[in-house]
Parts: sequence; structure tokens; C-alpha cells
Amino acid sequence: MSRLPRFVLLPLLAGSALLAADYPFQPVPFTAVRVTGGFWQEKQEVNRAVTVPFAMKQCEESGRLKNFDLAAEVMRRRAAGEKDFQIKPPTIYPFDDTDAYKAIEGASYVLSMQPDPALERQLDGWIARIAAAQEPDGYLYTFRTMHPDSPGHNWVGQNRWDLDPKLSHELYDAGHLYEAGVAYFQATGKRTLLDVCLKNAELLWHDFGDGKRRLAPGHEIVEMGLVKLYRVTGDQRWLKLAKIFLDARGPGGDPYNQQHKLVVDQDEAVGHAVRANYLYGGMADVAALTGDERYFQAIRKIWENVATKKLYLTGGVGALAKGEAYGADYELPADGYNETCAAVALMMWNHRMFLLTGDAKYMDVFERTAFNGFISGVSVSGDRFFYPNPLAYDGKAKNNHGHAGRAPWFGCACCPPNLMRTLASLTGYFYAVRDDALYVNFYAQSEGEAKVAGTVVKLVQTTGYPWSGKVQLAVSPAAPANFTLKVRIPGWVRGRPVPSDLYAYQPNPDLGWKMELNGEPMAGVVDAHGYVSFNRRWQAGDRLEMDFPLPVRTVTGNEKIAATRGQVAFERGPVVYCFEQPDQAIPAAVSAAPQISVENRPDLLGGVTVLKVGGATAIPYFAWNNRGLAPMTVWLPQR
Repeated sequence: MSRLPRFVLLPLLAGSALLAADYPFQPVPFTAVRVTGGFWQEKQEVNRAVTVPFAMKQCEESGRLKNFDLAAEVMRRRAAGEKDFQIKPPTIYPFDDTDAYKAIEGASYVLSMQPDPALERQLDGWIARIAAAQEPDGYLYTFRTMHPDSPGHNWVGQNRWDLDPKLSHELYDAGHLYEAGVAYFQATGKRTLLDVCLKNAELLWHDFGDGKRRLAPGHEIVEMGLVKLYRVTGDQRWLKLAKIFLDARGPGGDPYNQQHKLVVDQDEAVGHAVRANYLYGGMADVAALTGDERYFQAIRKIWENVATKKLYLTGGVGALAKGEAYGADYELPADGYNETCAAVALMMWNHRMFLLTGDAKYMDVFERTAFNGFISGVSVSGDRFFYPNPLAYDGKAKNNHGHAGRAPWFGCACCPPNLMRTLASLTGYFYAVRDDALYVNFYAQSEGEAKVAGTVVKLVQTTGYPWSGKVQLAVSPAAPANFTLKVRIPGWVRGRPVPSDLYAYQPNPDLGWKMELNGEPMAGVVDAHGYVSFNRRWQAGDRLEMDFPLPVRTVTGNEKIAATRGQVAFERGPVVYCFEQPDQAIPAAVSAAPQISVENRPDLLGGVTVLKVGGATAIPYFAWNNRGLAPMTVWLPQR
């Protein structure tokens, strides 16, 4: 098999020349940027060294990889004459295949950043087992292939696809397969898994491409997966198929699956939060690539509904444990569900909204989720996980899919590998380019390269963010060049916890942030989209310095949120804090003007900054439940 040089496909995957239309703001690929220290480097290193091998081991030990072996065995034995041979699926859920796919995707992103021959050989072995389980016409769904004569699970229909609009997850499996296949091709140049994907996609085109069979996937993500195949191949069928699946939704179906209305008529976030957010991300992709304004207008309205009425302070979404779903407007109970996968999908959707509009408010939500409701999903050690991420816990409830506290794995294990793949590719969200403008969207100790105005520009961030608000950005074009640098001024700096009145700082003084360019103070004016622009001739050695003060902020919720009425929470920079019993009994209340101090604790929870609020210790929310079971809360009554 021929092998392409590593990374050869990255420019194509980032968007671009082969595509007639695309996002107006193009992300700088994650392989062009790497973290070099600080908060995210520590998290990525734990992910690489602990979480990735741990998740892969769990996929092996839990039988998820064995499902592919058993499916292949059934096909072999039936082909050899045992016409009635079948095997009852040994694992729990028909979507268990996707845990292996997401693990491959995350491991591929790790390979893209740091070659690892042993890991690559392991993935090659996995991919061979997956390919062996694919049926001759391209169908790949182990729960049916293992037990082909009758449904092997009550979620699986008698015929292919029949129950996908409900619970079979056949197309959901395909979507994660495509994302894994593209990621592995991107990392290694090997086509083995990509060819499996394309064979499967050919089957989908055969069954659905003419539009005669109208079927709305019950759990969205195949739409985004198909778009990735389109980006790799340039084959318009995959984009058309993504649109066919979107347009098959509604009207009159179940809001739980977002099938209650045509997608272009939907205007609020409803139903299962992960499915919903994947749907909105897929709609953004199709809006960008087809130019269909209706998709954008719909997701813009839905986003407004989330940002103004359904977003937790931690950036989590999906308040209801029943159905893992969005609740009603302002229904944000302290013990809300907030699935880790919903946070991942929310980040993907918000980044796509930025790529459509160039508005920093979407990256503000992205940042809030990343530092709080997303990274809370994995322990400091990297091998214990949260499925839900509530803002209050009694210290004993088995609310984590039957576990009290963080768990090493789950019967329904979608969250750990989802977190793994997102963390491994996080640097793909740092920068973006449009024409002769370079956008700085995310702050972390890092270095990278972007091409703007025809010139390669090296970017080096030196910062202790989020524990420090000082950021130095070295901007070094290969040759002097005229372009505009657009720097996001985070919403929290400008006095807005979120881009709405859902939460507010009390009091809310001007923080007096500062900027200097090459040592000269600059009067930065924030534009309507949340950026300060520097339009000039840049040359090697130019340095922009930002100083975002980090006072502790007292946060209140909108009066319409019953759960936060009369209560306050505390933030410092983008980090939300909580009170946990290992430090002291949970305070009964906090005064209206408590004495607050800040303390750096390199010895605690992997190195964090803690708050002393009226004598009580508050730790970053993302780090809770790393010291055993104990009560925790983000919000406290104010006396």
C-alpha cells in the first residue's frame, strides 16, 4: 500500500481550494499549532500519556473490539455453510462500535502531533479487525452482523435502517466511523480505514442518495462525518447526502430527536442535548458549504435561545437527566445533567458559528465551556470520568451512570473517548484567517504558524493563562507583510460572563485591561464583533502584550432562573469556582461583601489557583471530586 507523507492532507482538510464554498473564516489546523507549557499542555500530556492508552485498553477489555471479531466470525462461518450461525451481541448498546471509532480518532490526533510507532501499529491492528467486520456491500454495524436473522437487541429493527430514526444508531455509528477514518488518513496517509468509510458511504448513497427514502437519523453526527468525507475527496455526493439527512427531519416528529420541525424552521434547543448540538454543527457545515442561508438563520435563533435561556455558568448544557435533554427556558437546576458529550458538541457548534460570522461571542462560550464544563469531565489523573457535570452534589448520589463520583468507564462510554479526541485537537481552535486578517481566539502557552496575506506568520504565545491574565504574543512573518491582527477580548474581561443577561457580575466595574505593541501602550477599541484590530506592516520581532486583570468576580443569575435566585457564584478570569467538603463544610451562606483572597497552590489538584472567600476555600470547578466523595456546590445563598 502506498503511503503519503505525514500531514499531506492537512490544507485540504482545513477547508479550501478544492471546495467551491466554505466557511468564510478558516481555522488554522491543529497540527500547525502546539501547546508548549501551562494549563493545556499539562492536560494534553495527561491525555496522551494516560487517557488515550487507558481508553484503548478499556475498549479491548470491555469487549467493544471483540464485537468486530465476532461479526467477522459470523460472516466467515455463514459463508462456509453454517447458514443459521449467529452470536448474540455480548456488549450492552448497539452504538458500542463508536467508542472504538472515537478512540481511533483521538489517538490519530495524538499521532498527528507526536509520532508513536507502537500506537500506530496498535491502530493498524484495530483497523484490520474493523475492516473484517464490514459486510460485502459496505454495511458496518456489528450488532446486526453478529445476529443477522433476527434483531439481536430490541433497539435494532428487522431490516436495516428501519429503527434508526429511533434508537438503532446505525447512522450514528457511520458518522463516528467517518470522523475516525479521516483522522487516521490525516495522521498517517494510510487509506485502510478511509476506504472502509467510503465503501460504507457508497451504501448510504445507494440507499438514500436519490432522496426517495426519507429517513432522519435518530442520533445526529453522520452529517458532520459526511462533510469530512467531502472535504477529503471532493465528492459532492457526500455533501448532498448530509443535506438529505438534514432535510428529512420533521415536521411532526419527536422533539427528543429534533424531528418536530423541518430543520430550517427550528428556533429553540430541544430534546437530547448531544444530538441537538451535533445537529446544529452539521447544519452549520451545510450552510457554509452550500450557501443556504436558511440553515444559518435557524441555528442563529437556536443559539440565541441557548445563550439567553439554557446555558449553565460552567458552559454546560442539557439540564435534564431524563432524556439527557435541554429543559424549558431558564430551567437550570443546580444538580443539572450537563453531559460531557453535550459540552464537546457545544464547543464544536460554537466554533462553527464563529467560522460563519467572525463574531467573538461564540468563542466566548467556547472558552467558558472549555475551562469548566468540558475539562471537568476527566480527572486530574486522566483515568476517571464524569458523564454528567452538575453544579451541586450531595456527596453520595450515584448520579454518574450508576457511580457515585468519577468512574473509570461506563456501560455507555461515549464521554471518555469524546473528551479524548477533543482535547487532543484543541489547538485547532486557537487561530483563524480570513483574507488579510488573522484572528487570535484562544489563549495558551503555545507556538504555531498561519498563512495570511500570502505570508507564513509564526505565532508564539507566552502566558500563564488562565491563572495569569498577561499574554505576550510574538508575531513574526517570514518577510515583512501588511495584514490585520484581530485579538479577541474575552467577554469576561468586558464585564459579560456570557453573551446575554443570563448571568451578571455584581458589581461590574471596568477592569481596565491594557495592551502594548512593541512596548508602546495602545488604545485598543473593541469592535462590534469583540476584537481589537491592529492593521499594520508586521515584521519579525513584533510583540503584542495584553494584560487582562483577574479580580475575583461575584456572579448572579437572571431572576428568571429559580435555582440561582438569591445566590451567588465566583469566577476568576474564565474559571468558575466551587466549594467542596474536603476543604471545609460547605458554607451555609456567603456575605454580601466577603473578604476574598487568591492563593496559588502548585501542590493541589495538579496545580491550581484557589480562592479564599470569607475564610472558605473555593477550588476550580473542573477539579472537583478528585479527592474522594464529598458534597460540592457552585452557588451559595447570599446573606
